[in-house]
Amino acid sequence: MTTPLTIASLHAAYRQGELTPRALVEQLLGDADARGHDPAWITRLDRDQLEPYLARLAGESPDSLPLFGIPFAIKDNIDLAGVPTSAGCPAFAYTPEESAFVVQRLIDAGALPLGKTNLDQFATGLVGERAPAAYGVPANAFDAAYIPGGSSSGSAVTTAAGQVSFALGTDTAGSGRVPACFHNLFGVKPSLGLLSTRGVVPACATLDTISLFTLTADDAAAVLEIGAAFDPHCAWSRRHDFAVHGKAYGEAPARFRFGVPQEHQWQTDAAYSAAMHAAIAQLEALGGERVELDCSPLLAAARLLYEGPWVAERYHAIRDLLERDPQAVHPVTREITLGGATPLAVDAFDARYQLAEYQRQADALIAKVDVMLSPTTVTHPSKAEVAADPIGVNSRLGTWTNFMNLLDYSALAVPVGFADSGLPVGVTLFGPTYADLDLLSLGRALEQRLGLPLGATGLSRPTLPPLPPARNGTLELVVCGAHLDGLPLNHQLTERGGVLVEATTSAPRYRLYALAGGPPARPAMTRDADSGAAIEVEVWRLPVESVGSFLAGIPAPLGLGQVELASGEWKSGFICSAGALDEGGEATDVTAYGGWRKWLQQR
Repeated sequence: MTTPLTIASLHAAYRQGELTPRALVEQLLGDADARGHDPAWITRLDRDQLEPYLARLAGESPDSLPLFGIPFAIKDNIDLAGVPTSAGCPAFAYTPEESAFVVQRLIDAGALPLGKTNLDQFATGLVGERAPAAYGVPANAFDAAYIPGGSSSGSAVTTAAGQVSFALGTDTAGSGRVPACFHNLFGVKPSLGLLSTRGVVPACATLDTISLFTLTADDAAAVLEIGAAFDPHCAWSRRHDFAVHGKAYGEAPARFRFGVPQEHQWQTDAAYSAAMHAAIAQLEALGGERVELDCSPLLAAARLLYEGPWVAERYHAIRDLLERDPQAVHPVTREITLGGATPLAVDAFDARYQLAEYQRQADALIAKVDVMLSPTTVTHPSKAEVAADPIGVNSRLGTWTNFMNLLDYSALAVPVGFADSGLPVGVTLFGPTYADLDLLSLGRALEQRLGLPLGATGLSRPTLPPLPPARNGTLELVVCGAHLDGLPLNHQLTERGGVLVEATTSAPRYRLYALAGGPPARPAMTRDADSGAAIEVEVWRLPVESVGSFLAGIPAPLGLGQVELASGEWKSGFICSAGALDEGGEATDVTAYGGWRKWLQQR
């Protein structure tokens, strides 16, 4: 294909009469016929099977259907009506009558399913090498000597090779992000429950999510918007509303703080270390402030994945097959999964309690920044390396992916360049639940700066159109008195989801007063450019939907204004006009103490 298979490019060609969905499908089928057997696919739909989907587009256009004529692939552990679902195991295969909830939403939006893609059997693995001989192993689209990554190997290969516009995978421990990284693709690991998993063969039902492979951030945002609907018939689906939380996909903020693990924690080889340094430089060039963080709680949580009840959950998913026909299961998959047959119930509770501790620590850690940056994976092994140590190499690949689903974080694998070997390298942006659009907005900004070719096609990346500014759904507030950490009114912040961003001082241009009328005494900070001083303050981040109720409890004469910090930044905070100090009450100047906390200690 000389026309990029991005949604915008195809829709432009359709509108201009240069292409039709039927002509596109005919060309893609012709290319597939010329390739012959391709282990990236388990089932490819033929012309007769595709006809109903094409006929459904009659009388429609890109203006009426947002995915009009957009070809996509489906990992073969996700149902497509009338087509076998194998989960990579012929003995397990069944033919569903209905498509998975997300698949049906995409088809209803005009997308064209071209077939089902190969995978690590039962979505167990990050290598893409655990498919049975009956299906073969997909070849990495850049170098067949290297692994394609898994478990969603076929979905990554077909998207990168320009055979589809996007593909669905699944992600439980990195199965979407790792192969996306290995193929110069965007890999969306949505917040748990954002995409319904009804119609998906479970690996770990409590952790599974459908993942997306796309050529661009815009395509990822478009597919996510259509797929992300609450499904009342899926036990794991969660209600969400980005609009209520003040979030929208768009241009990234001009200033933001991004967390980076301490470099000794990366555990990356030279190529992936270089990818991290490149991403850091690009984020700083975009206006980001780097904040180095000790990510030990994240890494500790990651190690729980194959030590706790989640291996038992994998065993639960295929127990009947293992008992009936163990030889039907790939030897490595069988070895891993049988480890879940013996743990005691008390072991599951031990792991859950430990995860709760890590969750509290990790949430507090990432709340200090707007977004987190990490390696996607630590290296790109060859097929020979995986064959020599299939479990050990796989484990290393999950160093920076295994904790994401356990901690209920959203994540986005972003391509950032190529190693000297010619293989792609990338990083991951991640954040709390429902930060998906924030991550995509920042990923788009990186995409625009880097201008990498599309997947493995060699085609140039189309120019990105301007978008409205993104909204991140939070507001940072400067507090100087009883709302400081540990003081009596701090609970008004924490009970609304507020998190401490930093303890700092104002610029040396303020005075601090204690207003009468308590208890407790109330602080009032006023700007005095001539004889002011630096006042100790804290910056707290609040969800935007909770700001109104918080402000409603702030009594006059205090009000919200702009406070200049020692760094030169201006942020929203509580101030009191100098004139208000003279209206009805005594005010004690406590500026000399340098802050409210120190004044309280001296009283």
